[in-house]
Amino acid sequence: MNIIWRNFTSCLRLGKVPHRYQSGYHPVAPLGSRILTDPAKVFEHNMWDHMQWSKEEEEAARKTVKENSAVRVLLEEQAEILPVDQETKEKVGESSWNHVETKAANCSSRMHCLAMPEEKNHFKRSTGSSDGQSKAGSDFSNLDSEEHKKGPLKTELFPGSNATFRILEVGCGAGNSVFPILNTLQNIPESFLYCCDFASGAVELVKSHSAYRAAQCSAFVHDICDDGLPYPFPDGILDVILLVFVLSAIHPDRMQGVVNRLSKLLKPGGMLLFRDYGRYDKTQLRFKKGHCLSENFYVRGDGTRAYFFTKGEVHSMFCKAGLDEKQNLVDRRLQVNRKKQVKMHRVWVQGKFQKPLHWTQNNSKLVFSLLSHD
Repeated sequence: MNIIWRNFTSCLRLGKVPHRYQSGYHPVAPLGSRILTDPAKVFEHNMWDHMQWSKEEEEAARKTVKENSAVRVLLEEQAEILPVDQETKEKVGESSWNHVETKAANCSSRMHCLAMPEEKNHFKRSTGSSDGQSKAGSDFSNLDSEEHKKGPLKTELFPGSNATFRILEVGCGAGNSVFPILNTLQNIPESFLYCCDFASGAVELVKSHSAYRAAQCSAFVHDICDDGLPYPFPDGILDVILLVFVLSAIHPDRMQGVVNRLSKLLKPGGMLLFRDYGRYDKTQLRFKKGHCLSENFYVRGDGTRAYFFTKGEVHSMFCKAGLDEKQNLVDRRLQVNRKKQVKMHRVWVQGKFQKPLHWTQNNSKLVFSLLSHD
């Protein structure tokens, strides 16, 4: 998240999204500068950057994943996270759906869950506001109302309509990133921040925070997997989208649709900043047998999901959505528990994808067609 934030804040200071990054390009110390040169000093710090795996370590990780995914969750027990058609619904039964909805209060629908993984643990269930803090009022504060669900707001009325630089954070949780961004935006005239989350309690926490400014921020409830649910602003107006540890919590069959929809929100030249779990991250290696839903897709004990990406998968998804890859790299680090003398490999995939300057609505369909015939 620190790297995404540094890239993001540098974009804000410039007042525009930079175009100079190339795929695989590494600026000076892009992922941190703490390099382990002496193995004997491994327990002197909590984290080491740019770690390269040995063949033995990679093979051990591959073996662990093979073992922990050998036993899959039964299909009938996966119903709440799979795309549902009428036949599946009838097979599972309405009573099962009611049980799922009660058990997984933060689920974005009966098919999948958008609760954030450990990197954004501020997304925990919460419905109350902090003591002594009042909700920030706004004409657009009730964006999850029935009126919003029926259709998009009129162009001249949408929040941030007067802004010239607009950002959207998807999966904002209780606002751990929202308020540092708002603090940065104070120095950028005519800028505006949108932030959304499926959990209404999390959105209420954002809106009730003392630093929330309705004049420069719009927090709203939204299910990004619902293609028919409009955003409270028109397509093609965003300069930046932050998609950090969100996509991994969505069913793999729905990921492409989510990316396609987000692509439409960007203006030509707009940038999507992505960061999420990479293949063989320690989180994947720690899963026990019986938690695997499908290949590289798992369910935790609390019902939240986690998918583990490769760089190639990320490239394919965003390019199919009509975006140009400007950066796509694997961030490998070594996390250390100095007290227990334990070493753990962390793997994340990070990318920057830009909407072409001459993008049209047919571009994404064309790109998808070409890639499908490769």
